[in-house]
Amino acid sequence: MKILELYVFVLAAFTGYMVISRIPPLLHTPLMAATSAISGISLVGSLIMAGAQHSRLATFLGFVAVVCATTNIVGGFLIVDRMLRMFRTGRPADAKADGERRVESRRTGDAV
Repeated sequence: MKILELYVFVLAAFTGYMVISRIPPLLHTPLMAATSAISGISLVGSLIMAGAQHSRLATFLGFVAVVCATTNIVGGFLIVDRMLRMFRTGRPADAKADGERRVESRRTGDAV
């Protein structure tokens, strides 16, 4: 039974790596928001596996899965937050004031 559990874990890790590595870089960040939500499901499953007390190997692999799923969720939300901050339209007050000074100096002909 332990060999089967290890086989499933290795196969899932390999499949996940192959799926993620084939996503183009332009699609990676938008997909991160959806996969962070889906990773919540794997976190619940890994918590159940870690606490089921089937064997020491299953408990250890469940713990590793909890750590990996939690890291994936937190990292995903941090990346999405950073991406969304890049698309804010507001400018800082200093940049706006600097832009107004340049427009003003063009009208009067003065150099800034």
